[in-house]
Amino acid sequence: MKNFLSLFIASTLFTLFTACGNTPETAVTEASEAVTEAVTEAAEDATKTFGASFTAEEVVPANSLLTSYSENQLADTLQTTLQGKVNEVCQAKGCWMTIAAGDGEEMMVKFKDYGFFMPKDISGQEVVMHGMAYYQITPVDELRHYAEDAGKSAEEIAAITEPKRELHFLADGVKLLSGEM
Repeated sequence: MKNFLSLFIASTLFTLFTACGNTPETAVTEASEAVTEAVTEAAEDATKTFGASFTAEEVVPANSLLTSYSENQLADTLQTTLQGKVNEVCQAKGCWMTIAAGDGEEMMVKFKDYGFFMPKDISGQEVVMHGMAYYQITPVDELRHYAEDAGKSAEEIAAITEPKRELHFLADGVKLLSGEM
């Protein structure tokens, strides 16, 4: 992206300085406007939105979710916007991801109405997501399915024998903040 931007700026400046009838002042102004436009487009490309568009106001760090809200507030559902680092993504089709929620707990993130998927190669990247946080009891067969999607070994999958109370997040929109698409 940087090489493209540099090439674009250089070719724009060359064209503007060599064009007929342009004064140096006009050429510099036009070049400045072209650079501003290119930088604005690059900034817009830096954030990729999946699902519903949303405004990221009052964003809570995902790794402090459990310390920011009481268990009673999370007993039903809590509408919120969280920011966190992606730990893992479904390697079958990107239909879920996990995010650290604090206190050593990981949060399972699914996408509203199965309406969008995330890129499978975003582990370690930051996201902002809008939706609902809640606890649920996840049955053994579903836990094994997730382990299979994550590429776990047959032994790791077979070791899952108990349902698990887990923190979940149903996202209606996710913004990928870092990394190349």
